[in-house]
Amino acid sequence: MAAALLANVLYSSGFVLEKKALAALPEVDFRRPAQLLRLVLGSPLWIGGSLSLAAGFGAQLAVYRTLPIAAAQGIFVSGLVLLVLLSARLLGEETTGRERYALGAILLALLMVVLSLREGSDTVSRSAPYPLILTVCVPSLALGVWLYGAAERRARHRHRMPTTGVEYGVAVGLLYGVSSLAIKGVSSCLTAGGPGGAVLGVLHSPYPYLLLFTGGFGLVMSQAALQRCRASLIVPVCTTVTCLFTAVLGTLSFGEALPHEPLRLGLRLAGTALAVTVLLTMPKHDAAPPQPPAPAKELTPP
Repeated sequence: MAAALLANVLYSSGFVLEKKALAALPEVDFRRPAQLLRLVLGSPLWIGGSLSLAAGFGAQLAVYRTLPIAAAQGIFVSGLVLLVLLSARLLGEETTGRERYALGAILLALLMVVLSLREGSDTVSRSAPYPLILTVCVPSLALGVWLYGAAERRARHRHRMPTTGVEYGVAVGLLYGVSSLAIKGVSSCLTAGGPGGAVLGVLHSPYPYLLLFTGGFGLVMSQAALQRCRASLIVPVCTTVTCLFTAVLGTLSFGEALPHEPLRLGLRLAGTALAVTVLLTMPKHDAAPPQPPAPAKELTPP
């Protein structure tokens, strides 16, 4: 539990620091990854944010070794409250009433998932068949990259209303969902044998290669999206997609059984359905900025 809460603080702080750094940089483009990396690596503030995210990754490894996947996701998403507070305080981002209701509904949905857990009866799985993991992850990665490209093409249209970033958040969330499954897989490999056997087990698995792909693409895609959209909206959407993906597909892939009691099963399924519904109904566009009033025409004498 302590590691999960620490991961929340590190991830929220890292995203806010990166967003603040990106606001001071020229516009980045995910189609030019070398230029993007050159810009962000020249910003000490961005480097601080990325180190915070890396430390959150280490805390997440510890969580997956001790908690079931669904339980971990419920705790991770509680960090959305901290993220919204930091975004308002440090970035000056304000959420609309509809967005606040949506975030509240997401927290309620994940509280339902947490309430469906019972210590001692929920098992922590240690392995998953590699073909099954690849069957789940490869199409998800392709879908995430395609969704991001489609959002970019729509955003480049002239006279288009400003986007809130929901499409970007869903796309990046799919990549981070695969990354989360890979982290779970690495944590399971580290529990087998001594240090040498653990390292060989990791290298012979698909997990480090999935992490390399999601790390590279996720870095480029998330930075471009963060620069264009509000962190207080895009990160909660991304986090929710990641957590739902990991909780549902990860539970099935790693063989962690669903609750048998009707009440706990109903809470878990209803919480998942509520979170998906909120994502589908969130506003896709920001309100257009108010136009300045037209100057009054001077009357000239006839």
